[in-house]
Amino acid sequence: MPQLSPLNWIFLFILFWVAVIIVSIMIWWSSKIYFTPEISKKAVKEENKWNW
Repeated sequence: MPQLSPLNWIFLFILFWVAVIIVSIMIWWSSKIYFTPEISKKAVKEENKWNW
């Protein structure tokens, strides 16, 4: 493996952590609970004490 300059190591380090964060966000986003309109309407009607 050829030697890299310190700036390239910094870029690789940042690229690695950006990739880790993006993958973890995608996993979190895909495992979110999606509310259907019927469920959300029922939840709003039950939780909403104000008539507006």
